[in-house]
Amino acid sequence: MTDEARDPQAEQAGEGSAEARPRPRRRRRGGRGRSRGGSSSAQQQESTQKEPAKGSAEESADQTAGQDAATTNEASGKSGASTTPSGRTRKRSGSRRRRSSSSSSRSATKQPQPDVPMSDAGDGSAPSEGPASETKPKAGEDGQKPQETPSTRRRRRRRRRKPGERTENGDAAERSASTADASAAGAATAATAAIESVAARTPTRTSRAARRGSADRRRRRPTVHAPRRTDKTMLITEHLDRLQIAVVEGRELVEHYVTRTGGRSMVGNVYLGRVQNVLPGMEAAFVDIGRGRNGVLYAGEVSYDEDVDAGQRRIEQALKPGQSVIVQVTKDPLRGKGARLTAQISLPGRYLVYVPDGGASGISRRLPDAERERLRRIVKKIRPSEAGVIVRTAAEGADEEDLAADLERLKKMWEQARRKGRRGKAPKALYEEPDLVERVVRDVFSPSEFQEIVTDSSEVFENVGRYLRDVAPELSDRLRLHEGTLPLFEEFHVSEQIHKALERKVWLPSGGYLIIDRTEAMTVIDVNTGKSVGKSNLEETVVGTNLEAAGEIARQLRLRDIGGIIVIDFIDMLFERNRADVIRRLQEALSQDKTRSQVFDITPLGLLEMTRKKVSAGLLEAFSETCPTCEGRGILITHDV
Repeated sequence: MTDEARDPQAEQAGEGSAEARPRPRRRRRGGRGRSRGGSSSAQQQESTQKEPAKGSAEESADQTAGQDAATTNEASGKSGASTTPSGRTRKRSGSRRRRSSSSSSRSATKQPQPDVPMSDAGDGSAPSEGPASETKPKAGEDGQKPQETPSTRRRRRRRRRKPGERTENGDAAERSASTADASAAGAATAATAAIESVAARTPTRTSRAARRGSADRRRRRPTVHAPRRTDKTMLITEHLDRLQIAVVEGRELVEHYVTRTGGRSMVGNVYLGRVQNVLPGMEAAFVDIGRGRNGVLYAGEVSYDEDVDAGQRRIEQALKPGQSVIVQVTKDPLRGKGARLTAQISLPGRYLVYVPDGGASGISRRLPDAERERLRRIVKKIRPSEAGVIVRTAAEGADEEDLAADLERLKKMWEQARRKGRRGKAPKALYEEPDLVERVVRDVFSPSEFQEIVTDSSEVFENVGRYLRDVAPELSDRLRLHEGTLPLFEEFHVSEQIHKALERKVWLPSGGYLIIDRTEAMTVIDVNTGKSVGKSNLEETVVGTNLEAAGEIARQLRLRDIGGIIVIDFIDMLFERNRADVIRRLQEALSQDKTRSQVFDITPLGLLEMTRKKVSAGLLEAFSETCPTCEGRGILITHDV
């Protein structure tokens, strides 16, 4: 039996009635929480039972109060309710109110129908009698279909969205249980099929890179051209078993190169290697180059045939175990990793980089626009059609004869390497880069930036002088032999700056400091105000410290030769323009660095992410060794557990 709320309108219409009506109990607000299984037919029956009663309540406002009041009281008495349903709709939600109003408007115009006893299939209640139980024929009776209401259509839509929750007689629970059992039984098969389908439809990195359009590539940041320094000096010293090269700007150390006597880097060397094995799952091949550990050649560094579609290139189609291939080292072996290899050969010279198998040309972006345009006209005249040429920063001010002579020298070197490859048997070295001194002078020494080269070794003085006379005779007078009483690095205050570069904490002139920590995956740099207290407000103090730290961080990256992923934790700044100024200051300082780097925006957590190309071990690895006690962790673990 359903309790209904009181209706003031029905009470006014029923004044003078002889029957005494007891005060009913108020219906709970949560009355709509009916069972999902069999409530559909019950809701339709209940709504059709209440339509005549609600319609008679609305007619009571237009017709005589006596007749309508009697009809209303009679319907209320037979249905077991004490008030009309209009009061219930006021207590229910808006959707039930709209449904009741639309039903009452139809019940006011339809003709009376014979009584049809009904029972609620959902709750098993007894059939109702009287006008409240009048309803339309169901589908299939007298060939008529039940008239739909907006609420009925909404319920049908909900049943279509969640069929498992709207089925009758517990079918939803049975279907859910059977589905769960089937899913648990075929979990292993489904997982295996999913892995195979992903492997079948996932393109390789090489094919994705080939199909990637210009819109999908990462946009290059505008190049920042900082003022170029013209007061640089290159210092070369040989002490004990180390050969060190320092680049100073005025009295400040900015770059440092070190190698042990007899030790040579493999970067730039060209080898005729033998493919040991090809791993399609890693999209890489391991190549024996005759230098201990095998080198790694990734699919993106393989030279494919031109007739192979860019989207169908796979490394197992280009390389087979036992095959001979010409490769070049791009990264020295580090820790447990082998040398990084590429099949796209490039030979660097004094002014140019010769690419034998490439047809593209380029000019250093660090040069001014006017100089780039002049060099572009020269390259169009001398560039061979079958090869590519890249103009280096050192070519600034060089004429056409210098560039043509450098190009001819590189072409002869490549022809010699190819002849060795045809006659030799893999693995074999075809071309080796010169020693560290000659390589640094070739790549770094520029007449527009450096004033002189100073060395305290007579052997180094002879070797560098011979190289300069061959490639740049006009620069021979800038080489000088140190003959002072103090060691070369002490006279230029380089030794003390190297000791500071090996420390974890770096102090800033304002009183702030940096903390530089190296991990396996990245380098983390933390910026702190330290002793800096500022003058006016906190934001000004923070921004000043961050700007000062940005310049020092760029210097430390060059000096320590830190590469890979670098995360910088700047002090939090409130305004976006201040964050943009810090990023711009870091980019200007990094523009002096010849090693390629990329700077990203500051994240919401205040972290700046950047990358810097890592070629070889840095300064810390050259002057340190792993602790045998803690194995490099910096802590001693107590095993008494």
